[in-house]
Amino acid sequence: MKKSLKIISFLITTAILFTSCKSKMASEKDSFSKGADVGWLPQMEATGYKFYDADGSQKDCLQLLKDRGINTIRLRVWVNPNDDKASGHCSPEETVVMAVRAKKMGMRIMIDFHYSDSWADPGKQNKPAAWAKHSFPELLTDVYQHTYDVLKMLKKAGVTPEWVQVGNEIPGGMLWPEGSTDNFSQLAQLLNKGYEATKAVDPKMKVIVHLDEGNKNEKFRWFFDKATENNVKYDVIGLSYYPFWLKTDYKENISDLENNLKDMASRYNKEVMVVEVGGDYTLEENTKEMLEATIKAVKNVPNNKGLGVIYWEPQGEKSWSGYQLNAWLPDGKPSPALDAFKN
Repeated sequence: MKKSLKIISFLITTAILFTSCKSKMASEKDSFSKGADVGWLPQMEATGYKFYDADGSQKDCLQLLKDRGINTIRLRVWVNPNDDKASGHCSPEETVVMAVRAKKMGMRIMIDFHYSDSWADPGKQNKPAAWAKHSFPELLTDVYQHTYDVLKMLKKAGVTPEWVQVGNEIPGGMLWPEGSTDNFSQLAQLLNKGYEATKAVDPKMKVIVHLDEGNKNEKFRWFFDKATENNVKYDVIGLSYYPFWLKTDYKENISDLENNLKDMASRYNKEVMVVEVGGDYTLEENTKEMLEATIKAVKNVPNNKGLGVIYWEPQGEKSWSGYQLNAWLPDGKPSPALDAFKN
């Protein structure tokens, strides 16, 4: 009898441990963000672009992405954009509509503030026209108010983003010239206004500060050491990784990306995330392998500090966008490269 009880007890303990281990693995899988930035999508649809599954059936683009493992949608916000199909739109109002749609499909949401009327990136950080003649104290108010207002609009519509990017690819700062890294103390104040506005709407939203060339550790150390010196407040370090623009194959620098991710997480005690990635749509297998390697690099960051990987405009098929690093085929179907997100 005692022996039977011992066996039953052992089996129950094993079952509990197995279930607990399984649920931990499932929860880790669910918590890893596999994303797509789809800022072009509303205009693609408005101009009549149609999306198709592998079997030729027409489907909602977001559903096609979800079927391939995508669980996160990243949306950029411009202050007062024009109506150009590729370099305009993405107004606060349009962003809210898209965020609501994505949330209804069970997607997690990231909002990317450019603080510009169009593209902001390492080569240009132009102030919105309405802010062009504002003094620095006025710019601080502008950043706070714009951030607060957009996030409040989203919250009112039933969407609380998980992540908020304050600035887009800002190795040289933002809102030039006042927010240039040449005057890091002013840049720090602008970034902190974005942080404060975000936390005022909901303290659970995580604030991201984002740089390009995620494989370049020296660049990241310089910026985030300066950010530390100037008391910049943020929760997550965001990185872009585009081997195509580095004019190399990913195999030449994926280890540099992983080392930088680990260094950022340990040196600054922050979570890290690849918030932009992309590969040449004509090289399907290479792009798939690059995505798998990038996901692995982020997952290899100790203590679950690697949060996820987001593909920039995968649906932006070249005939519509002119963009080489999309992940869509000329026949309107997703590239097999996106299957990297299924695992």
